[in-house]
Amino acid sequence: MSWLDSVIFFLSPIRGAKREAWRRYGEEIRHYDAGDYGRLNSGWYATNSSGEMTDRMYRATVRARARDLERNSDIMNSVTGAYKRNVIGSGFQLQANTGDQKKNKELENLWNKWCKARNCDVTGTQSLNQILRMAVVRKKIDGGILFVKRYTKEGIVPFQLQMMEVDELDSMISTPANSKNRIVGGIEYNQYNKPVAYYFRQYGIDGFSIGETVKIPAKDVIFYFSKRRPSQIREMSDMTPTVTRIRDTNEFMTAVSVKERIAACLSVFIKKSLPPIGIGRAGSNAANAGQHSYDGKTLTPGMIKELNAGDEVQVVNPTGQATDATSYTKLQQRLIGSGQGLSYEATSRDMSETNYASARQGMIEDEMTYQEEEEAILEIMDEIYETFVISCVLAGNISLNNFWNKKDDYMNHGWVKQPKKWIDPLKESSATKTALNTGQKTYKQIAAEAGKDWRQQIDDTAEVIEYARQKGVDMEGVIFGGKTNVQPDASSDDSGAEGDAGGEEGKEGKE
Repeated sequence: MSWLDSVIFFLSPIRGAKREAWRRYGEEIRHYDAGDYGRLNSGWYATNSSGEMTDRMYRATVRARARDLERNSDIMNSVTGAYKRNVIGSGFQLQANTGDQKKNKELENLWNKWCKARNCDVTGTQSLNQILRMAVVRKKIDGGILFVKRYTKEGIVPFQLQMMEVDELDSMISTPANSKNRIVGGIEYNQYNKPVAYYFRQYGIDGFSIGETVKIPAKDVIFYFSKRRPSQIREMSDMTPTVTRIRDTNEFMTAVSVKERIAACLSVFIKKSLPPIGIGRAGSNAANAGQHSYDGKTLTPGMIKELNAGDEVQVVNPTGQATDATSYTKLQQRLIGSGQGLSYEATSRDMSETNYASARQGMIEDEMTYQEEEEAILEIMDEIYETFVISCVLAGNISLNNFWNKKDDYMNHGWVKQPKKWIDPLKESSATKTALNTGQKTYKQIAAEAGKDWRQQIDDTAEVIEYARQKGVDMEGVIFGGKTNVQPDASSDDSGAEGDAGGEEGKEGKE
């Protein structure tokens, strides 16, 4: 109560009470429940800080817990597996577009060779597709991964990739006193928080020893992570919102599994009515004669156990867990999937409650989630491809006239991803045909959705038709649904046959 309220209350208690009542009423109708510190939110403590300050305190702990679940949780692997299958799948096919078909084919052939493990990976153990699949999983679990460009003499092109884990960023290095830039979390930033260099302390080959800190310019490093706030400068595990729920579900299933295993054990307990008595004075005076200790004992199938006289078996048998396990895990998996932007069916692989319409809608929504990751992956592949082309030119693997002045033209390209299998091929193909006939899609778009090069498809079709003509087979009618550009033989046409029949009848009549 302010001094003015005190004066009003002193001069007129009624008016003062009304004033205070209206003030409290106004506060009640204006406040946010989410910001209220009442009984329901009394234990909810939250503070505001920058993105890096918020993440730095928990980054390593969350990453370690997510990795533990990766090793031990099937639910965690169901989520990461869904991303790996759908974002990368069988990989992306390069479509070079230099304007010269011969050069396009030459670049595409070089790229396909370079993508093999012995050419693109400094360790020689992973192909480019395998590297990309690993990168998607590491981003979900660790929060990010780093692609480092290495210029070596190995492989067909003097350019390879080295993958670095986020743990290898030297977060202990400090900013030099005379530097205008700042080093935070092993990354050097300029005044605009743009990365300038990365500092690595790479794991030793034995997995324990740490080498010297190595500085690598930012132009040779691609940091693959999700930035959710402007003030965020490093990674945070994508699984953070769902880690605790996955662990709770695992603990629940473990408890249910143990309970059911115990319930499945057939055991016999022999209870003695009188305690055993030894022979002679020594035996009768033995205080613990015939006594059995139960410490550390467990139930095993077919076990026969004697009990001490007067002991009884008391079983604590909680009810409901086994019968509720299915509904509980379904609910948890739905929440875990939705927390990662995926449907229950995508993570559980359970299609028992779906039909064509619901499955199709679920796939559409999931595809929107995968597209975000796919967009980030394609940006990384674009940069890798551009470096690959420059390396090819410098190494003399390919000759491109006036390359440095037409660099953008020679680097023009596209990516074609292998399509997913259809749920209902007839419905999908009918929809594709309708979209093509109505102009909603071009043949080039349809070919790209099918993971094909439209030029190659036309060339292949023309080759088939030409070969069929040489053999006297009408493949145009088969391929284009009966619509051909070849004039049919009159002797084989139905209308022509009828006309010939009529002509013969007229001839007979004249005769």
